Amino acid sequence: MHVAFALVCIVATVIAVAGICGKLDLPSPLILIAVGIGASYLPFIPDVQLNPDVVLVGLLPPLLYSAAIHTSLVDFNANRRSILLLSIGLVGFTTVGVGVVVHWLLPDLGWPGCFAIGAVVAPPDAVAATAIGRRIGLPRRVVTILEGESLLNDATALVALRTATAAITVTVSWQHVTFEFIRAAGGGVLVGLAVFFVIATVRKHLTDPVLDSGLSFITPFGAYVAAERIEASGVIAVVVAGLFLGHKAPIIQTAQSRIAERMNWRAISFLLESGVFLLIGLQARRIITDVANSPLGAGRVFALCGLTLLAVIVLRMVWVFAARYLLIRPAPDAATRIKPPWTYTALLGWAGMRGVVTLAAAFVIPTTTPRRDVLLLIAFTVTAGTLFLQGFTLPWLARMLKVPSPDPVADSLARANLLHQASQAGLAVLERMQEDDPHDVSTTIRDRMERRDFAAWERVGASENETPSEIYARRRRTMIDAERKRVLEIRSTGTVAHEVVEEVLGMLDVEESMLDYSEDERRRMRSVTRSLALEGDCDHLRMARPPIEPDARGECPDCIRDGTTWVYLRMCLVCGHIGCCDSSPMRHASAHYASTSHPVMRSAEPGEDWRWCFVDEITG
Repeated sequence: MHVAFALVCIVATVIAVAGICGKLDLPSPLILIAVGIGASYLPFIPDVQLNPDVVLVGLLPPLLYSAAIHTSLVDFNANRRSILLLSIGLVGFTTVGVGVVVHWLLPDLGWPGCFAIGAVVAPPDAVAATAIGRRIGLPRRVVTILEGESLLNDATALVALRTATAAITVTVSWQHVTFEFIRAAGGGVLVGLAVFFVIATVRKHLTDPVLDSGLSFITPFGAYVAAERIEASGVIAVVVAGLFLGHKAPIIQTAQSRIAERMNWRAISFLLESGVFLLIGLQARRIITDVANSPLGAGRVFALCGLTLLAVIVLRMVWVFAARYLLIRPAPDAATRIKPPWTYTALLGWAGMRGVVTLAAAFVIPTTTPRRDVLLLIAFTVTAGTLFLQGFTLPWLARMLKVPSPDPVADSLARANLLHQASQAGLAVLERMQEDDPHDVSTTIRDRMERRDFAAWERVGASENETPSEIYARRRRTMIDAERKRVLEIRSTGTVAHEVVEEVLGMLDVEESMLDYSEDERRRMRSVTRSLALEGDCDHLRMARPPIEPDARGECPDCIRDGTTWVYLRMCLVCGHIGCCDSSPMRHASAHYASTSHPVMRSAEPGEDWRWCFVDEITG
């Protein structure tokens, strides 16, 4: 009962703090740590000791798996050099560097103990970095590298820690260290691939989202335990299985199973990640109390903790800049065709916050190790220090360096273009179907796909007037409210089976959630004012053209002539004719192309410079 009550209190605190932080636009990870530190000194709060087995076996696998299934394998592979240099090279560099600093300040600890604490504080935890990064809008490439680093660096650090702790009691050769690393990495990859093949095979025969969700819940623990049983890296096994299962999900899972898995893991990750930060804070009183009577003296302990924190920060900055200019020399981004500036590297170096794995790993250090209480305080100082120092200043640094955040206008344009390409592929299949169509179903399908595409294109613009899709969403949401009210009235009579009522309510919920998502996206689009210009990828878009003056200003002459209205305006790049977009009733821009064959038009909306090729049907 005591454990159950404690869990309920932790979850309630997490939900309350996260809700308040969301209202006040505060970083909830940092606030949760502060709340935990304060709570640890309250007399009625029981002493909470972090059990390393609970963290490394109970919390780490699901957190890694949740991150892995939502990580793009394509982006991971595109940034693999940077990720591997951080997750392997930087962890080793930090382990050695911190070990040297600690040995200089505390020589009686011995080299194995110094390298052990170096391995403990070496791996950053990207949970806080990516949470803050997404909130302030860090570049996607930076976030991708941080996520990839966090998926693998724990494995490197734990292998280094295992070797260092073993060396405390016995002599360990470099050949043994190399063998341990190869066995951990290679075995983890093999186990992860094996788990992927098994789960993928089973999933192909599962159509029930409940069973699929149950299989998803046991996958990270199964991969972790299987790898650890053969003394391989459970972390790598979980990551490999998650990356491939997430990549193949559209093929091996049903749509309902993917939706259920996405929502389930989103809730699980929120509770685990937030609970972890609260637990970090709750360790404060115990760790500080244990070291209070240390014979080293407060001044020396303070110097140890402060200089180790400084070393962790400086070593990361040195490594990322050295790797950028000496090893990686990054190529231009595939999407923007712009070489990542040095400011990206600066943000990457500053976003090295540590997390719960650092604290849990510190408790793995044997109790017979000299100055163990001081080592625990060092781990806590590095964890809390990086989270507060770097976490609170990361938004300021991003603003000072003027690092551009992901452009929602570009995202909307890419989404609209991708939907259009998908629609064309679907319509091509529809055209090849030779079966009779007495009910004209094909026309209905074309109309629905067209309306879906139009709604996506409408979100690209920034008009303050309601677009057709917004009018549809507003009216349809009002209708759904009435429909749900009527279903609930019928449910109260008891004349319809509960299962039927739940199915109908579920259908209404899915439709309403899609409308809510579109509304949120539209609201976000209207809050930005960026100029959008993309580099095309076809001959028509790349063709150099002399400046063309529009034949009208801020209006569609054809709409005025026909007595209709327009949604957005487009301009022909050959003759300057202004026409209305396809969401408008008469679609005058497309009609102009049909009559003239002028291949390219551009947006005539303020702040937009994207173009559309009617021939190749792509944006640029």
